[in-house]
Amino acid sequence: MTDVYQHLAKHLDELPGGFPPTENGVELRLLKRFFSPEEAEIAALLTMMPETPQSVAERAGLDVEVLAPKLEEMSLNGLIFRAGRGENRSYSAAMFIMGIWEYHCNDLTEELALDFNEYLPQIHMKSWMKSKTNHKRIVPVSKEIVPEMNIFSYDDAEALIKSQKKIVLGTCICRKEQQLIGKGCSGPLDVCLFFGAGAYYCEENGLGRDIQTEEALDALERGRKAGLVLQPSNSQNPLTLCMCCGCCCLFLKNIKAMDKPGQYVHTSYFAQVDDEKCIACGACAEACHMDAITVEDAAFVNPDRCIGCGVCVSQCPSDAMAYQQKKQPDQYVPPATVVETFMNMALERGKV
Repeated sequence: MTDVYQHLAKHLDELPGGFPPTENGVELRLLKRFFSPEEAEIAALLTMMPETPQSVAERAGLDVEVLAPKLEEMSLNGLIFRAGRGENRSYSAAMFIMGIWEYHCNDLTEELALDFNEYLPQIHMKSWMKSKTNHKRIVPVSKEIVPEMNIFSYDDAEALIKSQKKIVLGTCICRKEQQLIGKGCSGPLDVCLFFGAGAYYCEENGLGRDIQTEEALDALERGRKAGLVLQPSNSQNPLTLCMCCGCCCLFLKNIKAMDKPGQYVHTSYFAQVDDEKCIACGACAEACHMDAITVEDAAFVNPDRCIGCGVCVSQCPSDAMAYQQKKQPDQYVPPATVVETFMNMALERGKV
C-alpha cells in the first residue's frame, strides 16, 4: 500500500512545485489523508498537460467508461485539476502547493494542518530554494505610488483586477489553517481572488463565489486597510491574487526566517525613509511583515529584509515612508503566462 503513495509522491516531486521526501514520511501521511490507493494510482498517471479521459485511458490501457467518472470525481474532490465542459472536458495533475492543498480549504482538520505545518519547511528548503522562480511575486499595496515611477500594469493590483473577465472570491487557507492550530492572526479570511480557469474551478468546487469587479476592488481595499501583502501568482496575467501576512502565509512565514528575504522575493520596489518627516512613532515597524524596520531617532529600513510590499508606506501617519523603484537591471519582469512560470520552475529544479 505504501508503494502506491511513494509512487505518487515521486510523481508530484517531478512537477514544477516539487514534493520532496522526508526522513519521517510526513509527506506520505498527507497523501494518505487525501487519496485512496486507487485515486493515488490514477493521479500518478496525469501530467501538467490537460488530457481528455479518452487520451489518459488509451495511454494507460484503461477502460474510459470507468476512468472518466473517476477523473471527474477526483477533480471535484480537489485531487486533480479540471478544465472545459462536455466533450472538451480535460484533466491534469495538480501540484501539491498552489494546488491540492489549497483545493481542500473547506475540509481542513487540526490533524491535517499539523501535518502540513510539519512538512512546509521541507518543501520550502528542498524544492522552492532550488528554483529562483517563485510561485508568487509582490506588488505594491499602496495607491500612493510616486507619479514619476513607470508602473507596469502587471504591478498594479487594481489594473490586474479590472482586466479580469471572471473573478471568484475565496477564503485564505493560510490564515484558516493557522487558526485551526491556535496560531496566526485575526486578519480577514475572505480576501483571496481567483481569476480565469482557476476561478471556474474554485467556483464549481465550492471554494468561492463569483463576484464582479467592484466587489473585488472592495476586497482589495479591505486587504490594504488590514495591512496585508499583495501577492499575485507569478505571471503577467495571474490566476490568483492573495493578500498575505508574515505570520500565516506559507511563503512569507518561511522567508521571514531567512537572513535576507528581500533578496529572495520577486519585487521591483523597496521602502525608504525621509528622516526629516519621520516622527519615530514605530507604526511602520509594527506593520512590517519581515521585521525589516527598526526605529530609534528615526525609522531605518534594512534593504536585505525589505520585500517592497509597501505596507509601511500605507501605515505611516507622517508620510515619511515612500516607495522607491529598483534600477532597471534589478526590476522584476514576470513571465508572460503561468505555463512559462511553471516551465521555468521545472527547468531550474532540473525536472525537464
